[in-house]
Amino acid sequence: MSQISLNGDWTLTSPTHSHIAIPMTIPGDNYHALFNANIIADPYQETNEEHVQWVRECDWHLSRSFSISQDDLNAKALLLTLSRLDTLADVFINGEQVLSSTNMFQQHRIDIKPFIVLGDNIIDVHFARVNEEGKQRAQQLSMPIPWAVGNNKVPHMNLIRKTQCHSGWDWGICLLVSGIYDPVYIDPIKHITLHSVHTEQIWHQGSVDVSVSIKHDLMSGHDITVTFGERIQTITSHEQGETTVIFPIETPELWWPSGYGEQPLYPLTIELDGQSISKKIGLRQLALNNKADAIGSAMEFIINGFPINSKGANWIPMDAMPSLESETRYRDLLSSAKDANMNMIRVWGGGQYESDTFYELCDELGLMVWQDMMFACSLYPSTDAFMKEVEPEIRQQVQRLKNHASIVLWCGDNEVIGAIGWYDESKHNKTTYTVNYDRLNRKIAQWIAEEDPSRRFWTSSPCNGDMDFGDAWHNDNRGDMHFWDVWHSGKSFNAYLDIKPRFCSEFGFQSWPSFAEVKRFVPESDWNVTSPTFEGHQKNGRGNSIITEMFTRYFRFPSNFEQMLYLSQVQQSMAIKTGCEYWRAISPICRGMLYWQLNDNWPVSSWSSIEYSGRWKQLHYHAKRFFAPTYVPFEETDTELQIRAVNDNRFERHIDGTAYWMDFNGEVLGQWPINYSIEPDGNDVIWSLCKEKFQVSKNNSFFFVEIDVNGERIQNTWFATPKLKQLTIKKANIEVIQEGDRITLCSDNPAFFVHLEHDGKGRFSDSSFTLLPNTPITINYLGDDIETVTKTLRVYDLSNSY
Repeated sequence: MSQISLNGDWTLTSPTHSHIAIPMTIPGDNYHALFNANIIADPYQETNEEHVQWVRECDWHLSRSFSISQDDLNAKALLLTLSRLDTLADVFINGEQVLSSTNMFQQHRIDIKPFIVLGDNIIDVHFARVNEEGKQRAQQLSMPIPWAVGNNKVPHMNLIRKTQCHSGWDWGICLLVSGIYDPVYIDPIKHITLHSVHTEQIWHQGSVDVSVSIKHDLMSGHDITVTFGERIQTITSHEQGETTVIFPIETPELWWPSGYGEQPLYPLTIELDGQSISKKIGLRQLALNNKADAIGSAMEFIINGFPINSKGANWIPMDAMPSLESETRYRDLLSSAKDANMNMIRVWGGGQYESDTFYELCDELGLMVWQDMMFACSLYPSTDAFMKEVEPEIRQQVQRLKNHASIVLWCGDNEVIGAIGWYDESKHNKTTYTVNYDRLNRKIAQWIAEEDPSRRFWTSSPCNGDMDFGDAWHNDNRGDMHFWDVWHSGKSFNAYLDIKPRFCSEFGFQSWPSFAEVKRFVPESDWNVTSPTFEGHQKNGRGNSIITEMFTRYFRFPSNFEQMLYLSQVQQSMAIKTGCEYWRAISPICRGMLYWQLNDNWPVSSWSSIEYSGRWKQLHYHAKRFFAPTYVPFEETDTELQIRAVNDNRFERHIDGTAYWMDFNGEVLGQWPINYSIEPDGNDVIWSLCKEKFQVSKNNSFFFVEIDVNGERIQNTWFATPKLKQLTIKKANIEVIQEGDRITLCSDNPAFFVHLEHDGKGRFSDSSFTLLPNTPITINYLGDDIETVTKTLRVYDLSNSY
């Protein structure tokens, strides 16, 4: 007997609109099905979002037939598996209800054999309106539970166990999708059910025992074959429902975060009664160092005994229409993270526990995962009913994910401690709402600890530590910090230099999409930053104003719409680089920086470094440099300008290069060779210059360093003022020669933020860099659309933006 797939073609109908009966592909969502059937316009185009909101005001039904053979019917059980069932769903087999689900984060395995007949059968899934349910639940509460009014377009979604950003966010479209987003299948069970498998690593000095626990029905005497790497053991099932086998590994190949080593994965396969589960296991030791020190307390991940500088970004769901999730897009986005020298991704609590594909790729790519539980920016009830709904979610998700080497932390929520101080109800009754928060959070901590004692639980992000309900936004001497003063509070970029976070898990600055991206969703008649389409794709109320006001602080105002888009991405890059460069320069005080955000879930103005299409913004090219394992940040003291060497490696690295002081005519005012060996996890000053030497000409010159480390070229540029509008930058005439996928650029004057863009797919080996005069740089196009590159290649630079 083999697994029966229920993926593929289903039929979508609505009792509210009897004329709708259209195909829908599962895994998938109703909005995408309606779009494919030409019933709604593309929600991502122009201002169509407002025209598709009627969909959430309807109930929706899904149905399909499937065939059951006599062999299947002879099975002891027929287990239907449903996960990411979104959200209020009643499931029927041949008209008989077999499930009522209210939590999209829960997995369900139901024996449907009692309802099955030989031959054709019908499965129906009825989805109810979550907006109505949220309203009803709010009315039943004994105290108000504030929701994220600034983000959600639909009230009370915090009372529903559904992806919170489905109802909109300050970067997200409001699409209250429904559907099933994971594969649907039926497992015929002959005699005994294989439920799950979990591994535990017991470390000794240099060796490890891998304990494999197999959960199954309460039956003994059935053969279980366990393969780990090249070793095979056969054991018999235990009557208590859990059977354990141990594999001693004398010389394990260690799993390391990207940049620190390789990511070997041991294949694990369990076979029982015709069923099998396969996983890939990374062997590594993990600790979170929170020890008190002279500053406060550390926030440092230790992998295999080595301290890690965590560098990366925050992840939101890849698409507002889950039908458009795909393994290819997961791989492209996560590979782009790794290619930009990231080693950590934070799965943000307003999204979803990600698909198995996501975590498998993070294991493979060496991307550590900071895993939030799915609570964000609202308050949540701690009623018995709510906790009864949340408990199986937490337990199941931890059970599902804990075998992944990439996951390094379980975090209770995103900004929910902080949210106690945001809303009138909780601000004026802080004790009650703090107790309410603690009641739910302690239960989440307990459930996680019971399911996975091998990892730390972190109360919230940001948080100063266990049982600390203080303001972690402005306390930078312990815990993890969210620093939003530059964007939300309008402080200068230099405000990043005023703090020394132990771990900054959120900070960001918005940009507009690139011109190439804008062409994909904005009609030419709306190519203006205050047009209806453009404003409809800006979900932060003050976003366009902040970007524009910052232009006036730092730059000469751009000359046209296209240059405004370009300059917004220069500005975003400068902001995030300022923070990351300084925090790397103070390592090991700061051991982590995760900017907001990696990706977009639709085409939009946002804080992302990768656009919805997968195109790298300028920030992502800069991140590849400022996150490089060995990097040379500039640091300004009261008396000196310094260059540091920072080495996020387990091995010594040798640096060869040159530091330049140059005016804007291209004349070299000073030149210094750099030749230095930097120790593992090292941070040394390798060059300095007294500020008096260049103070007089600070608006007429800049500093530039270029180094070679292990064959990789890395550059960095420093200006004496972030207000580039004050500099006497000369217009650059950039010659561009394209020969196939090789593009050579040469300029007569120093050119800054030289950025290549085209309208097709694929990126470049480098972009948004400094081009010294009469010093050609050859860039490679990485993609397979040479024709579009040739036709649409554009090269921008700062001097020609105004």
